[in-house]
Amino acid sequence: MTIVSDTQQRRFRRDAAAAYIMATYGFPCSKAWLAKLASVGGGPVFRKAGRVPIYSQSDLDAWAQARLSEPFRASGIPASAFTES
Repeated sequence: MTIVSDTQQRRFRRDAAAAYIMATYGFPCSKAWLAKLASVGGGPVFRKAGRVPIYSQSDLDAWAQARLSEPFRASGIPASAFTES
């Protein structure tokens, strides 16, 4: 396991964070949506540099992974329900 220190992590401003989520995980994400979630809760952890919100790649990855469901093989039927004969 490789441990990456906090100073070595890639960091994103809000617009780049939204683009990273869309490119990496394939679900819709916008700068405005991240701003709303930062206000009401439920979004990824972020830090501030002055007035600018900054998201670390590991925090974005953890948040996106938590939003994804388990794999499906058919609508409404989890892949784990299928067993190989």
